[in-house]
Amino acid sequence: MKNELESLLRQALEKLPAGLLPPQVAATAGAAVSVERTRDAQHGDYASNIAMRLAKPAGLKPRDLAEAIIQALPASPLVAGAGVAGAGFINFRLAGNAQHAPLRAVLEQGERYGTSNAGGGQRVMVEFVSANPTGPLHVGHGRQAAYGATLANLLRATGHDVQREYYINDAGRQVDILTASAWVRYLQSFGESLPLPDNGYKGEYVRTLGEAIQAARGEALRRPAAEVLAGLPPDESAGGDKELHVDALIARMRGLLGADDYEAVLLLSLEAMLALIRADLAEFGVEFERWFSERALAKSGAVEAALGRLGELGHTYVKDGATWLRTSAFGDSEDRVLVRANGQQTYFSPDLAYHMDKLGRGFTRLIDVWGADHHGYIPRMRGALQALGAPADCLDVCLIQFVSLYRGEEKIPMGKRDGQFVTLRQLRDEVGNDACRFFYLMRSHDQPLDFDLELAKSRSNDNPVYYIQYAHARVASVMKQLAARGLAYEQAAGLANLAQLASEHEAAVLTAIGRYPEVVALAAAQRTPHTLVHFLRELAQAFHTWYNAAPFIVDDPGLRNARLALAGGTQQVLRSGLALLGVAAPESM
Repeated sequence: MKNELESLLRQALEKLPAGLLPPQVAATAGAAVSVERTRDAQHGDYASNIAMRLAKPAGLKPRDLAEAIIQALPASPLVAGAGVAGAGFINFRLAGNAQHAPLRAVLEQGERYGTSNAGGGQRVMVEFVSANPTGPLHVGHGRQAAYGATLANLLRATGHDVQREYYINDAGRQVDILTASAWVRYLQSFGESLPLPDNGYKGEYVRTLGEAIQAARGEALRRPAAEVLAGLPPDESAGGDKELHVDALIARMRGLLGADDYEAVLLLSLEAMLALIRADLAEFGVEFERWFSERALAKSGAVEAALGRLGELGHTYVKDGATWLRTSAFGDSEDRVLVRANGQQTYFSPDLAYHMDKLGRGFTRLIDVWGADHHGYIPRMRGALQALGAPADCLDVCLIQFVSLYRGEEKIPMGKRDGQFVTLRQLRDEVGNDACRFFYLMRSHDQPLDFDLELAKSRSNDNPVYYIQYAHARVASVMKQLAARGLAYEQAAGLANLAQLASEHEAAVLTAIGRYPEVVALAAAQRTPHTLVHFLRELAQAFHTWYNAAPFIVDDPGLRNARLALAGGTQQVLRSGLALLGVAAPESM
């Protein structure tokens, strides 16, 4: 309906008297047209501010221009009337049959209802989760997974060509720390008196890695604790520096094992962690078209190629022995180091090369889903991409705020490095996939989320996912009751009698169904899956209110089939919306 009204307005603008709009205004007027639902039904069903937007550049009064546009509107069986309101809004009142058009559409189109080609096939890369493979996924990663997967679904539903990708940070210092931590656990399994480094990984999963190394290599990698610790700088718990200590431990491990055995421990640790991450995400209903390895990127020469290209373009310089990128020339607060004075690349270098690889694969829109602590990284990445000639707006970054778990009034402590964290698997085991996916998406991604475990597990109307799924199941229950009475639903008869849906409760459900395509389009365009969550709650509430107010299985076959048609349309929209969220739509509760 929104699109239909916008089309009518564009046609009206083209029919305005010659000279009313200056040529430069008339040339772009159609692109400025937008229609929104009114907040108050007394003002009509839809409204447009197009007259107010065009009046000033046209040198006209907004109300006068609005009247002229209304006079030029083509006749439409869907519009009962249009009028000017306020400072120059154009308000539309829909004809009675127009209210039924969305229901007819959903019953005809099924799961295609609400989809569109708004994206025009634009190739979009959604990279999300991309957690360091240094431990199991925790509840924060789960929010990123739910958000990224749902956003990809929304973009596909609106006509984008989407690829989902996981970037494996398997070449950084954190992987070396994991490797050293796993080796220490391996040595401890032989009784070696060797403490985990203060800056190491301490979760129980690291002990499992140590046992896996022992099973694979026996005693071949065993070294005496005294030999490992000899001459190492003290750790933080002994009054030293934890960073210096862990780096020295990694260097000692390399020296004692040699390059091949060190690499073997690293790869075994990585493979075990990645297998766990892949399984967790697959069981959570989150799939990726590609898992992209940073190690493979480095071996391909792509990083050096990107740095070389930046140098050729004159965007790098050497200062204090380090190579810097002039990101400040492209909107960053300061320039950034690409290669340190010791010759080591910063993590910025491979990240930049990875983003250039994405563009080189033909993606014109890059969407990165990052943790909120990466907010300062956005300007430098955008600046670097611009320095390499990419469009300024090719990168969207969606920052996911932190998750706090509550059990009743008690907040559950979490900290990954010390092993005090709740894994995504533990959360799913306790509350189920559906509640996990839904609760993660209830609030805007840029706001912190308090996850109420007890509410997520409850089977009551206070639990929003239960409330929505119950609405879907209620329709299935009605259809079973219909069959038990020896009756059958006749859709054609229902569509022929939609005029009998005259109550305020039925009008509310019809209006909600009509909003669904708009909500999907908005959620995709604004990267806001939570708007779909809120819509589904509102639709479920409208349905439950109607269900409690009026019987569906009545004696009048026309009214009965009309109400069943509306119930079926509601069920389809609930099912489609839940599918976009990755949540099941059960037939019974």
